[in-house]
Order: sequence, then C-alpha cells, then structure tokens
Amino acid sequence: MLTQDLDPDVGEIEVYPQEITRALLNVISNGFYAATRRKSETGDETFDPALSATTNNLDDKVEIRIRDNGTGIPVEVKEKVFNPFFTTKPAGEGTGLGLSMTHDIIVKQHGGTLDVETELGVFTEFIITLPR
Repeated sequence: MLTQDLDPDVGEIEVYPQEITRALLNVISNGFYAATRRKSETGDETFDPALSATTNNLDDKVEIRIRDNGTGIPVEVKEKVFNPFFTTKPAGEGTGLGLSMTHDIIVKQHGGTLDVETELGVFTEFIITLPR
C-alpha cells in the first residue's frame, strides 16, 4: 500500500525531472523491497507492507519523506548505504548503485540533502531536502 500526504504549500522548485524521478524511484523501490522482505521473513500473513510519501514546505527548502515499514537497516549497514557498489541484496538482485546515484542526484546535482532514519525491524525513512 502506498499513501501520500502532500503539502499544498510546497509549490514548484527547479529540478532535473529525469534525475529526480530516478532518485525517487530508487528510494521507493528499495522501500517496497524491504517491506515485502519483512513480510516473507516473518511469515506474518496479517502484516501489510506499506510505503508513505510526504512533502513539506520548509520556506527556503522542500522536504520529501519516503517511509517504509520494512526490515529497517542495521547500524553498521546504515553507514554504508550511500557507498557505490554496496548492497545487501542477493547476487543478481542489486548492483549497489541505486542509493549511491540517488545521493549524487540529490546532493551533488541539486544541492540538497539526503538522510536516513531507521529502526531495525520497524521502519526506514529517507528524508530529502531540496533548495528553492
């Protein structure tokens, strides 16, 4: 399930549309992967994989939050998630470039920030801020 809470006061910002789309799709894809993985690992048929997208107007910035209720990220892995070629996915399922490219798109190309908050076994939330 995907829910959204979009702030009507966000307005418009200048971005490279294809690049931002690629970055958001990487985060969303990873979120769905983690949420469905949690369901299969726990075997809990009542667990409902979920993802939420939220936007907030922060005056001189726009904030985008993508949150999943998946497996969470261990501390030792969290420190490496933006490193090129780092992946926790099985061979053939991930290249380790998605979050690295996402970081470059948000931070280097757009002058924004990309942070991650997580609790193991509960959630992961990526927080993107983009300047106006």
